[in-house]
Amino acid sequence: MGSLTNGDSTPAMKFLIYGKTGWIGGLLGKLCESQKIPYVFGSGRLENRLSLEADLAELNPTHVFNAAGVTGRPNVDWCETHKIETIRANVAGTLNLADICNEKGILLINFATGCIFEYDEEHQMGGVGFKEEDTPNFTGSFYSKTKAMVEELLKNYPNVCTLRVRMPISSDLSNPRNFIAKIVKYDKVVDIPNSMTILDELLPISIEMAKRNLSGIWNFTNPGAVSHNEILEMYREYIDPSYTWKNFNLEEQSMVIVAPRSNNELDASKLKNEFPELLSIKESLIKYVFEPNKKTTSSV
Repeated sequence: MGSLTNGDSTPAMKFLIYGKTGWIGGLLGKLCESQKIPYVFGSGRLENRLSLEADLAELNPTHVFNAAGVTGRPNVDWCETHKIETIRANVAGTLNLADICNEKGILLINFATGCIFEYDEEHQMGGVGFKEEDTPNFTGSFYSKTKAMVEELLKNYPNVCTLRVRMPISSDLSNPRNFIAKIVKYDKVVDIPNSMTILDELLPISIEMAKRNLSGIWNFTNPGAVSHNEILEMYREYIDPSYTWKNFNLEEQSMVIVAPRSNNELDASKLKNEFPELLSIKESLIKYVFEPNKKTTSSV
């Protein structure tokens, strides 16, 4: 692998991506195409170690991206009644991939979640955000429990770059996985500030992180926090002036969901220091999501 070079004499890259049918995995493939980075989607199943070993032996990648796993459909409540399937994919499968990559000396970029924290006395709304080294304190959902478990175990692998994604948003407001596409369809929403991930800005950064061979845990969110109401106010301003919504509190929300949801702010200063151009969450929402969609809707 190390002997391959591009025209500028830098080592050539070849990405192996898991999660072809997923939202992030599909977007990563498109980014690789636009940047002319050779890539292939893995055909192996994460829970099948032999199939992963076969993929790596055949494809000989320089970097592996893991955007596969179980989040549940239509939401994480699914994991509450499918615990074994969730463990198989989110814990056993991810560890399989990390372990095989470690044996081959390959960096694994693992898309994880920041939904493993909740506001507490030391981390209150509008106060200090959770840092990469903080211990997860949210155990309200089985999904989050498995993610916290595997993150702790992955700390032992020096070849893993863990990216904590939260409430992902993209400029494609038609995608049902988009956080904005979700909340605009809810009858009521809670109004709590949270850290969020604008994929249009951050997924290209994940590719740059692979190029720089960065490892360890990273809060993979835009700096700052934004509330549900603030997002819906932007949606009304840029997309639909007639849009209205109602709020309810956490106690009322608990009546319509199976498992509690995580609410937190992650400290993104580590990522911001590495990538100074990274925009705050509200700036990124306007630049990458609402301004482009405003132009589209106004021209129809």
